[in-house]
Amino acid sequence: MSAICLLHSSCVGVVVAAERRKNGGKRRGAGKARRFQIQSNTREQRPGFLKGRSVPGKALLTRSPDPPTSYHRSFSENDAGRNDHLENPLEEEVEDHSSSQKHDNTYAGKLRSSSSGKMMVQQVQNVNIGVRSSDYGRVMKFNKVLSDTTVILDRREAVLRRKRLEYLESVGQFYDLPDSERSDDEINMLRQIAVDCPRTVPDVSFFQQAQVQKSLERILYTWAIRHPASGYVQGINDLVTPFLVIFLSEYLEGGVESWSMSDLSSERISDVEADCYWCLTKLLDGMQDHYTFAQPGIQRLVFKLKELVRRIDEPVARHMEEQGLEFLQFAFRWYNCLLIREILYSIINRLWDTYLAEGDALPDFLVYIYASFLLTWSDELKKLDFQEMVMFLQHLPTQTWADQELEMVLSRAYMWHSMFNNSPNHLAS
Repeated sequence: MSAICLLHSSCVGVVVAAERRKNGGKRRGAGKARRFQIQSNTREQRPGFLKGRSVPGKALLTRSPDPPTSYHRSFSENDAGRNDHLENPLEEEVEDHSSSQKHDNTYAGKLRSSSSGKMMVQQVQNVNIGVRSSDYGRVMKFNKVLSDTTVILDRREAVLRRKRLEYLESVGQFYDLPDSERSDDEINMLRQIAVDCPRTVPDVSFFQQAQVQKSLERILYTWAIRHPASGYVQGINDLVTPFLVIFLSEYLEGGVESWSMSDLSSERISDVEADCYWCLTKLLDGMQDHYTFAQPGIQRLVFKLKELVRRIDEPVARHMEEQGLEFLQFAFRWYNCLLIREILYSIINRLWDTYLAEGDALPDFLVYIYASFLLTWSDELKKLDFQEMVMFLQHLPTQTWADQELEMVLSRAYMWHSMFNNSPNHLAS
């Protein structure tokens, strides 16, 4: 009798355990389904953000499908707006999840997301230089650069006002003077800047306007006086132009070819000049030895470029050496002007995204960018003699380049930087 009871208890235990496993499996399956649904809804219902594009470690800021309708310079207002956007989609997600029409809403959301994605691609493909929709994110980024990203949001506007006032005071102190109060060196430097400004980006008519050239002259002369170790060096005039285009895109509509500085008030022009001045200062702070006497920073990086090319593509390096071509003969201009004169101005902003993302590490990363840029034409270079190589490298075939070609150069540079930067022995001759 006891054996029968024991057998009965064992059977009951087996049935209960099986039932628990069955119910547990159902609960786990339901839990996974709920988590998958919530994640799907979260991915589908997050409009209003600046989105990054595909280069490992480097984000190109582009405009979200539903941008803010106001373009004020107040950072506290803009940041608060983005926080509101962050909260609303989460609330809508909970409501949709608990609603009986969840499936229909999700399907409609997918359709909206798909159509807005196609519209976004079309906008990016059709965008001209300086169109506000492509540059809004860069305006935010550049303002954070010049106001110092460590400043809390409610103080950033005050920092911008202080820096703009400091720039205006410097212009009044150094630029708005008669020549009789300047030294001979200052007069010669101002004369050289006045000669170089009309040569700045000659293929873009906007930079030939007298008011634009006057703004460039004020920015460059003020920067040179406040940085006496280097002063003004030809090539620095090119480095101001991407900042000028980005900050003006906040106020001027359409493409840069249709812009006119006369459409802006003098106060707004002064603000744009100040922002460009401080961004230029931030960019050059980590590479000022590129522009001091004998430019030792550039010479050092040219040597590193030669070593890196020899390590990556030895046949090209050997062919250039056999033909007697020195890297300094073509790479000096690359480092001096940061490739502005080598590629179309319409894609320069994409390059500037990477430059600013690198921060103080930019000089070392330039070596990898320029190695990748040079070896884009590895096969062609091996077929050329000395004179043909010189002519080819002075007139590179980049007239048809778009963002995709430039991003390929930056992707290779990032890959080689990851491989070699922390392994200097690999670059030993």
